[in-house]
Amino acid sequence: MCLILTIVMFVLGIQNLMQGYIMMASLQLLLAFVFLFLLWRNIQLARCDRNGNCNSCMLPEWLTKRFKKKEKE
Repeated sequence: MCLILTIVMFVLGIQNLMQGYIMMASLQLLLAFVFLFLLWRNIQLARCDRNGNCNSCMLPEWLTKRFKKKEKE
């Protein structure tokens, strides 16, 4: 899902940039980079879970604390 949204937002951003809509293009390119970041983070977490050893060189600790999944009590 993140890959599809990344590609769609990137293509729309480039098209709007070529047509001269700078604000819309910048917003779409920003969204494309956010989805690309989320995709990269999910890949790194999947590698970490699969290997069983999570060291901080894969993901910065400040980043994992900020985007940590809330646990139900």
